[in-house]
Amino acid sequence: MIVFLNGALVPEEAATISVFDRGFLYGDGLFETLRLYEGQPFRWDDHMARLQRGADFLRIRLPSTPVRLRASVDALVQKNEVRDAVLRITLSRGVGKRGYSPQSADSPTLAMALHPAPRLDSTKPFRWRLITASARIPANDPLTRHKTCNRLPNVLARAEAEAKGADDALLLNTSGEVAEAASANLFWIENGAIFTPPLESGALPGITRAVIFEICRSLSISCSEMRIRPDLLLEASGVFLTASGIEVAEAVSLDGHDLRRSPLTSRVYQALRSLISGATR
Repeated sequence: MIVFLNGALVPEEAATISVFDRGFLYGDGLFETLRLYEGQPFRWDDHMARLQRGADFLRIRLPSTPVRLRASVDALVQKNEVRDAVLRITLSRGVGKRGYSPQSADSPTLAMALHPAPRLDSTKPFRWRLITASARIPANDPLTRHKTCNRLPNVLARAEAEAKGADDALLLNTSGEVAEAASANLFWIENGAIFTPPLESGALPGITRAVIFEICRSLSISCSEMRIRPDLLLEASGVFLTASGIEVAEAVSLDGHDLRRSPLTSRVYQALRSLISGATR
């Protein structure tokens, strides 16, 4: 596999960074994960905008422009001869002096790599079993709004889910509210309307999450933010998750309890599939 590292396309075995890179030492960096369809990244501008917001928040200089990065993505696609893939972009503050101070780290590390994309069914979304994770994340924490390389609560939650034979785990905040899943945003359905936790609960401002709001407006479906405790999801008409890699996954169980399933989930999924097809054709 050919990867992008600091402006060059190199074989993955030659793509090395320093053991003193702050991304390795402290998780001092950001990442974006987006899907390519027929070689075309979906919502590239939105992902770049989120990356830039995170870089501004962490005060890391983005060492390339979105236009130049986009050209490098095209080169990656051509070199690796892939059309459908998941693209991972990683930005680290780079090498600095020992300790937490970032003052001497002025050469950021930027890497991009392609990975196999999950195989989707064009007629129905994934069906996932969920558990509630033991780990908690802070409520009203500005860091949760940025996709930092510090994702240990998500790692622990996903490991807990896999140990229990589930596909993903709900992350609750310190107030006991649902924030999101370890690898996806969460939505639920009540009385024909769609809801999702607010960003203040600890939800990442997901790109697909934002697209669901757009789709709901186009379909005249009410979609809004609301705080929720995990037990109330058992009373919902339906529950689904969204992420760039999987698009939509319908939640079918939570902590061993069956969840209700709504035809609205499939309707939203089909609308998303149609939108992606039109945007990346």
